[in-house]
Amino acid sequence: MRFVCLAWAFVLLACVGSAQAAVSTDDVRAEINAILSSSQRLPLPLERVRASLNTYYGKNRGPIYWANTGRMTAFLQRLSRAQYDGLNPDDYPASSLQGLRDSIDADDAAALAKAELYFSSFFIAYAADLKVGRVSPQNVDPHLFRSRKTIDTLRVLTDMSKQSDPGKFLASFEPRNNHYQVLKRILRAYTTVIEQDVAWPVIPQGASLKPGQSDPRMGKVRELLAFTGDYEGPENGSPKYDTTLVDAVQKFQQRHGLEAKGLFGKQTVFAMNISPEERRRQIILNMERWRWMPDNLGQEHFLVNIAAFELQWVKNNHAVERMNVVVGAVATQTPEFSDELEYVELNPTWTVPYSIATKEMLPKLKANPYAYAEDFDVFANGKLANWGGINWAAYGAGKFPFTFRQRPGPKNALGRVKFMLPNKHNIYLHDTPAKDKFANTTRAFSHGCIRLSRPADLAYKLLGEKNGMSPAMIEAVWAGNRTTQVNLPQKIPIHIVYATAFATDNGIEFRSDVYGRDRKLYAALFGRAGS
Repeated sequence: MRFVCLAWAFVLLACVGSAQAAVSTDDVRAEINAILSSSQRLPLPLERVRASLNTYYGKNRGPIYWANTGRMTAFLQRLSRAQYDGLNPDDYPASSLQGLRDSIDADDAAALAKAELYFSSFFIAYAADLKVGRVSPQNVDPHLFRSRKTIDTLRVLTDMSKQSDPGKFLASFEPRNNHYQVLKRILRAYTTVIEQDVAWPVIPQGASLKPGQSDPRMGKVRELLAFTGDYEGPENGSPKYDTTLVDAVQKFQQRHGLEAKGLFGKQTVFAMNISPEERRRQIILNMERWRWMPDNLGQEHFLVNIAAFELQWVKNNHAVERMNVVVGAVATQTPEFSDELEYVELNPTWTVPYSIATKEMLPKLKANPYAYAEDFDVFANGKLANWGGINWAAYGAGKFPFTFRQRPGPKNALGRVKFMLPNKHNIYLHDTPAKDKFANTTRAFSHGCIRLSRPADLAYKLLGEKNGMSPAMIEAVWAGNRTTQVNLPQKIPIHIVYATAFATDNGIEFRSDVYGRDRKLYAALFGRAGS
């Protein structure tokens, strides 16, 4: 929490300056300079931005922005709506700031100076929370590889002086991408439902239901799906699971990552009974994640959503391709980071990671030295070796100078193609011979890399558009079974994210917290684990 009780802080500043009649901005500035030049450490809200305040008000003689201008009220109004920004109102001492405003004597230069500095300091704090987030990603989870963004506090003050409305100016610090903006609009809707204490329908568990059957719960289901925007049919208490309601249930299922076949079962009821407060909390967490992201995702970019098990190819804020993916298992989680797609490899080889080689392959080799000879080459200290010439029993995880490389072919773990974004995590996108995993709605099975459900389609489309390769040309390379690297003429940004609430053409979609990262983020933001 950044809440700072201002009462004690004002005592420290009370002795600086004295009231004068008909004060000018120069009088206020003189009091400001006296406060900032004090040898004493200032209260934390001021001390943390003291250098920028000194430069702006002192060296640069920036305009007095708050004192005797009426702008304090506009900022206080924005603070009173912090929950609509997905921020915590308790982080900002709005009542203390309001008391400070209300107690000001317009002819008291010292009081005006104190108010000027406090309002500027908390304005910077609010702008920073909007722009870079409330917590540092690295402090939340070791799988988050996003550098904490920074904010130029002097620039905030300088640009603020050019704006007449501080509330509107704050909007410029919000992420402008569509993901954040849609979440913000939906957050307001959920917050309104909670504030108005709307009676949210609760659906009892019961027998699974097929289309055309009847159940007394269907009236409540219609009511709930009307709230969520999935049902637009007539409002009635009919027990019939009719075609209109089936369509609404399927839409709800699709938005929640469930099997969208219209079967009304336990998982669907469980998702329907997640409270508006829980969904609101989920939206707030994901707004924070978007604040960590680069300001510019790229006019064209790839987005891999780990929690949704999906890849999107985005152009001009529109997904031109959506594809199911398999991501890392809970024990081998896919990390979050941003990079660039640089090249495509057709007929790739697969160099086995050290952990897999020692933990999974070595035990089998100790039983049978030729267990992998059919599809793999083995290298000892970088040189090709003979499978039968190695005493595998003499080696273990602490002593293992070997590298295994799987040759191209139908059994290759990377399939026929991989999409490379060279990175320190050794994460990339690839084909797979194990197609059965895509039949699951929860697809966390890999060792960390991202398996694509339709890799050939992506290769055809990407290399055709960027490199002028026809499907026939790509097929010919595959038929030759030789590893071929195709460099893209321009690198394409790719962002690997973990979004459990996000916007699509279907509206707002929610996913379960497969890695438990929502719980960690909630604890970082609010000090305790979410339910």
